[in-house]
Amino acid sequence: MTPKDARYPDMIRGHGNNRHVASPEAIRIPSTTEQVVEIVREAVRDGKRVAVRSGGHCFANLVFNDESEIIVDLRLMDHVGFDEEREAFVVEPGATLLQIYELLHIGWGVTLPGGGCYATGAGGHFSGGGYGILSRPHGIVSDHIHAVEVVTVDEEGEVRAVVATRDPDDPHHDLAWAVAGGGGGSFGIVTRFWMRSRGAEGGPGDLLPKAPSTVLCTFAAWSWQDITQEGFASFMAAYADWSKEHGSLDSPYLSLGHWLFLQHAETGMFNVIAQLDAAVPDARRLMDDFIAFVGDALGARPVVNVTEERPFLKATAQTMTAGETLTSPSMRTSHKSTFMRDAFPERQVEVIYRHLTKTANPNEHTFLVINSVRGRIGALADDDTAAGHRDALWLVYFESYWPDAADDERNVEWLRALYQELYADTGGVPVPNGVTDGCYVNYPDTDLGDPAFNASGVTFHELYHKDNYPRLQRVKAAWDPRNFFRHPQSVELPAAHG
Repeated sequence: MTPKDARYPDMIRGHGNNRHVASPEAIRIPSTTEQVVEIVREAVRDGKRVAVRSGGHCFANLVFNDESEIIVDLRLMDHVGFDEEREAFVVEPGATLLQIYELLHIGWGVTLPGGGCYATGAGGHFSGGGYGILSRPHGIVSDHIHAVEVVTVDEEGEVRAVVATRDPDDPHHDLAWAVAGGGGGSFGIVTRFWMRSRGAEGGPGDLLPKAPSTVLCTFAAWSWQDITQEGFASFMAAYADWSKEHGSLDSPYLSLGHWLFLQHAETGMFNVIAQLDAAVPDARRLMDDFIAFVGDALGARPVVNVTEERPFLKATAQTMTAGETLTSPSMRTSHKSTFMRDAFPERQVEVIYRHLTKTANPNEHTFLVINSVRGRIGALADDDTAAGHRDALWLVYFESYWPDAADDERNVEWLRALYQELYADTGGVPVPNGVTDGCYVNYPDTDLGDPAFNASGVTFHELYHKDNYPRLQRVKAAWDPRNFFRHPQSVELPAAHG
């Protein structure tokens, strides 16, 4: 597909951020691994820069940029099924999350603990970790990667498809380790994932997490007019204590997946979206008690508090398509992230409150999202997979969405100003320490590599990968020694390899 093709304008921008547009010589749309091998072989021969798209949900310009000459668009590679030979579920990288959840649930009664946007593709999401509303009881998606098929390029420029498993005795084990959380686009093109939970045995219905039959879905909202600065600070401290108390595998709240949406006061509220397996003993009481805890800690009564029991897929689809920020293909966005190991310090709580209530609101879709994690995520060590933020208390997203290019600067600058002031004590970024623990690679942020916004001395590689980064570099040297697969934030070769 070249610039002369009528479809070309639709193919040079992603779903996740309409700010970034590419101008490649061609978009290639394979439907098989063999076709991916041939496309890469031609690109190596012709010296072309390749970028890879699965769902097109990348928030930064890692795919859609001026350097991408060939975009390999994997959306036709979207098969989801069961591989009898490998005794694992196969998911191709172009399959999107809602499609995956529907097919796994209807076909086999199982699911994956992945993200909450229906259009996100498996390729980038799985390889970057994959946090979702079921992650507390079941870990993150990359924990369930049993094997991967990757199209690679060796030192001589030879192109082949390699299958790597998480079996430590597999000579290709390190490649599977790296793909399970090391981020997309650094080692090759993933053409298939095989998914099976660690230690799982039996038939297909026993090899991935069981999907709930029905879930309690809660939406509760508090007006910022009723929340004082003291009440907000009290809540943030109390919620940190609650998250620590209920972060273990024996907590009755293990299956409570929830997000706190802190919208700007001018256009939004303080919202809680929560989901709990309805089969959990005393599920309704647990949910009611949690919402009461939030209100008591805030010192305010909710203006909305609705809990309904819904079938799993109905609840999942509604959550994944709820609102313009998830469904609009034309939004322009800015995103940042933080893993928190402990509560926000008092000064940072004041900064958050002030930016959400006192500053000029850039748009109606500006918010912080606090995603409570722990639970089964912490059952693995930081180096068991390349996803190395296992003991985080929260995963926090800083997000802004808007439709018009004329509003780019004020939205980007608002988010930057909040982030820079929040982490002013550590060079403008959340360096790994006792309170913060770096950033989430699936929320790529090119500011992290800009000395104007990161004066910490800690590279974006370390913020994303922490102590796992040297091993990722060794995997890079072994599987992509020519640095053929690269983008503005890809894993770099070790210095000895150039």
